[in-house]
Amino acid sequence: MTSPARAVVDKMFEAFLAKDLETAQSTVTEDTLWVHNGSQKMPALRFVGKSGTEKFFSTAFNTIVFDYFRPLTFIEQGDTIAVLGEESFTPEGQPKVTNRWVQVYTIRDGLIAQMDEYATSASAEDYILID
Repeated sequence: MTSPARAVVDKMFEAFLAKDLETAQSTVTEDTLWVHNGSQKMPALRFVGKSGTEKFFSTAFNTIVFDYFRPLTFIEQGDTIAVLGEESFTPEGQPKVTNRWVQVYTIRDGLIAQMDEYATSASAEDYILID
């Protein structure tokens, strides 16, 4: 059985993949805070409140072409859901970005109150190999 916290995150992911702004917005609190901590190819950004997430979702839906967006592993502890995933996309007028990420969702009163994303866009060749 899916927990209520997991269900709201699943609902948001389904809306995100369907480019359904109304449903995506229905999953967040009025004072939600979404923080993308940046990566080698992406800036650090904060989206504050429902107006901030509306800008996030609208931008993603209208200016980004996804090759894939894959939430892979879910780790739950109470009202906190950590999701490990990967994505590849092309922002309008920019080169393709491929990321591996961890998104941590904090649920309050059945809605997403905060999302913190930690991502890397480093490729396998970018890592220093230590034997």
